[in-house]
Amino acid sequence: MSEQVDRHANRELRARFDDVYGQYQQLRSGLDNLQTRLAELRVTRRSADGQVTATVGARGELVQVELASTVYRDRDAVALGRKITETVRAAATAAVDATRDLVAESMPAGSGSVEFLRTGDYAALLGRADAVLGRREVKE
Repeated sequence: MSEQVDRHANRELRARFDDVYGQYQQLRSGLDNLQTRLAELRVTRRSADGQVTATVGARGELVQVELASTVYRDRDAVALGRKITETVRAAATAAVDATRDLVAESMPAGSGSVEFLRTGDYAALLGRADAVLGRREVKE
């Protein structure tokens, strides 16, 4: 009787392992694609008056700033600096959103990584590990 129960438990464990491993393989192959897409991601924003254009990468890093020749008519360096800063900030914010969306496409629902990108809360990254370890500590 005990041997039959062990075989049944082993089959269930093997089926669960196969399922989890399949999910891992799918996630892993998706991560290669995600890495490529993130490396290629560029977000561009233009100031309201069209004088400043800023392009940033997936992490909000500044890739390029373009100034229209009309910026030289006003000659207000403070206003131009503010306009550049606002335009770069808008592009960086949009890049964070685009990055989060790309990551969400590649990660399982409820992923701590996606939640971290949304909130900036480091606890989200460790939530699953904490839950697993917490369950292990209770069993031990």
